[in-house]
Amino acid sequence: MTDAVIVSTARTGLAKSWKGALNMTHGATLGAHVVTHAVRRAGLEGPEVEDVILGCANPEGATGMNIARQAAYKAGLGVTVPGMTVNRFCASGLQAIAIAAQRIMAGENDILVAGGIESISCVQNEMNRHMIDDPWIVRNKPELYWPMPKTAERVAERYGIGRDRQDEYGVRSQLRAAAAAEAGRFADEIVPLTVTMAVADRGSGAVATKEVTLDRDEGIRPDTTLAGVSAIRTVYEGGVVTAGNASQFSDGGSACTVMSAAEAARRNLRPMGVFRGFAVAGCEPDEMGIGPVFAVPKLLAKAGVRAADVDLWELNEAFAVQVLHCADRLGIPDDRLNVNGGAIAVGHPYGVSGSRIAAHALIEGRRRGARLVVATMCVGAGQGAAALFEVC
Repeated sequence: MTDAVIVSTARTGLAKSWKGALNMTHGATLGAHVVTHAVRRAGLEGPEVEDVILGCANPEGATGMNIARQAAYKAGLGVTVPGMTVNRFCASGLQAIAIAAQRIMAGENDILVAGGIESISCVQNEMNRHMIDDPWIVRNKPELYWPMPKTAERVAERYGIGRDRQDEYGVRSQLRAAAAAEAGRFADEIVPLTVTMAVADRGSGAVATKEVTLDRDEGIRPDTTLAGVSAIRTVYEGGVVTAGNASQFSDGGSACTVMSAAEAARRNLRPMGVFRGFAVAGCEPDEMGIGPVFAVPKLLAKAGVRAADVDLWELNEAFAVQVLHCADRLGIPDDRLNVNGGAIAVGHPYGVSGSRIAAHALIEGRRRGARLVVATMCVGAGQGAAALFEVC
């Protein structure tokens, strides 16, 4: 069985939903931008790509109608290059990479592009909710429909993780991300994108447009303090989850070029990393944030790897509380976990984050001389996903 390797990556900066640079940008534009640059960075001609696989958690409206096919065509790959959109909620981008790698390992393909896109600005508040709830599920497992902050509150209550610890983690994420951005540690990922955004006048409410270039992650706040985060009101009265200890709503895109190791060698390309495995697991949906607690052991057992063998961990920061619990349960040391911050600071476009954290783990892993890295995340409705990579 051949190895599957990631040879290039490209992403947008992550923009604040509704108020950020990408609040008018169609999913086809997001996808085309990152696909174009991932392909270009791999030194490929468009028609050489055999398929484009993009994850998206809300695949309708501006990210609907098989957005991966649209992105592939708009990226100039040619009409012969197909596209497939996949949805595993927040793990959609990671799932897309896994599908691409597995197809290559099975000998079906040699060159694929995989990643994710999400436009929360253009889709989330406009989604079709006709018959969204199944009556049987409402009676028997209503937690499948719980909003994510409610599940985070349940994790905090069930496992005794107080707000003070969550706020401290939120500050840590911001300051680590700010230091990483200042040091240029996201520079190899981000490809600037010039778009038209909507801007509302605070006084009159009138909406105008302007051209902007997004070349950074908009949610990073270098001036974050514990006093400031501790003063933020909670989502639920009497609760502990706040905007300071939870991921930010964001828009963006990310793509990776995945190849067979033989094809990469033939083209004299140095891979970023080798795909070594992927696992998913289910858990109670009322505590969906702890999904990695179940997915990671499955992944490591299949790969014959111990948690202590992993040099770097990217655990998506949906909420500080679930990261803290997962790290406690899995025995992840602080100095190997989200070393450049995470979604609390950088942002969390649902379908994008899995691709972003996998690529970032490989880039940072190479910088640190790491050998094994894990990208893992919780998934809505009670799931976890995890992928293992060997850094090249």
